[in-house]
Amino acid sequence: MPELRDFLQIPYDELEERNLAAKQQRLDRVPMDVIREERMKYLTDEKRIKAVTVCFTDLEGRLHMLDYDKKFLLNSVDNLTFDGSSIRGFSQQVESDLRLGIDWSAFYWLPADIFGPGKVLVFGEVQERDGSPYLADMRARLKQYAKEQFDKNGYTFNAANEIEGFLFKGTHAEQNYYLNGKFDFITTSGYYHSLPGDPVRDFIDRSAEAQRAMGFANEKDHPEVAPAQFEMNYSYSEIGVASDQVQLYKLLCRQVAFQTGITASFLPKPITGVNGSGMHTNMSVSKKNNLFWDEKGQENLSSFGWDYIKRILNHALDICLILNSSVNSYRRLDPHYEAPNQIKASPIDRGSMVRIPIGNSRSMRVEVRSIAPDANPYLAIYTLFKTGLEGKLPKKMPTGDEILPDNIYDAIDAFSGSAYIKELLGAEVQQRFTSLKTNQADRCPRKLGTLIKPSEVQFHHEVYNQFLWSQF
Repeated sequence: MPELRDFLQIPYDELEERNLAAKQQRLDRVPMDVIREERMKYLTDEKRIKAVTVCFTDLEGRLHMLDYDKKFLLNSVDNLTFDGSSIRGFSQQVESDLRLGIDWSAFYWLPADIFGPGKVLVFGEVQERDGSPYLADMRARLKQYAKEQFDKNGYTFNAANEIEGFLFKGTHAEQNYYLNGKFDFITTSGYYHSLPGDPVRDFIDRSAEAQRAMGFANEKDHPEVAPAQFEMNYSYSEIGVASDQVQLYKLLCRQVAFQTGITASFLPKPITGVNGSGMHTNMSVSKKNNLFWDEKGQENLSSFGWDYIKRILNHALDICLILNSSVNSYRRLDPHYEAPNQIKASPIDRGSMVRIPIGNSRSMRVEVRSIAPDANPYLAIYTLFKTGLEGKLPKKMPTGDEILPDNIYDAIDAFSGSAYIKELLGAEVQQRFTSLKTNQADRCPRKLGTLIKPSEVQFHHEVYNQFLWSQF
């Protein structure tokens, strides 16, 4: 019998080559109309593609995906719409329709064994009915800010995120947590010493191969300190690429885990008594050369870099909710587990909110350690860069006497009452984010206590669904 389906399946080495080339076009700022024409011609000519997955991210940071039939997409690319009222933090029911533009520069060829054959992926841009950028689409805001700073000052913003996660037995372990009240590690192996063939090592190997194929430019990967905890590091990139890669990293990890009957979780503190997961965010600003490097500066960091740190620390309480946006994330800010909750900077003290890693003229950077892996990467990275460059300088360097909030209510109060946040995001987005976080927090214990509570998992913004939300 003849083969009925002939869908696109590309070997990993060719995938890596294609995705790296597309990434380079983006870094080189090839005009969008040139890339659009090239991609649409490719989709037209490549008969083995059946669908295009278009992604966008809501205000809280949850990734959403729509699959468009390829022929329909090509014929309707300038008139794609979706129901924004179904997305938390987006439009109301009475004004539900939103447009979806295509960012053709953020185009990815996918490993067919993980995402299925015959599909490619592209990031979308949420738009108002008139085609203007939607105010709650933080990806568009980040992209616009990076462009403005490049055009005005010649700045290129670079970021690399170190994203930690856990592996638990069973699929949908987070959604089922409210039924059994526990997570089960897939192994008790830990930092650096998982043997070949260990479930964590097998998961990391397969996920890292997929990352590499998608053009991440891998550096190193390893099990983390807690049992069944992992981290896979990749090279820094311009912030638009870097932020997309956070979403792709979590997507492919979840998919690889699902295919092997387990769950990849990015809850900041899913298990009582062991280290939580962070998303340490390394940042630098370049203008031909790295502006954070000064061979004679304190810790080899330039005065430009120190001012960048000072502004972030000065606004630490204002922006805490953005970097730690779930009830569960405040469990991670516990000093007994290397918590980065002290509002200060240090080259060595891992309790500091900001660390200055060892660097050189190319790699000198600033690392914000207090950010959780469930933060909206576009909102968080936009906030950090804009604050570092344009925030208010304090009269003196914070010393760490003040610490970050230990509960979400204090963070909500600081965020909602902040004149700086109103200026940074606008009053409408400030109010929407406050409302989303308050609604989530009000379904959870005001006092965290010692043990993880089912509600903080069940109503987490990356976990909840319509059914779970109704179980209250």
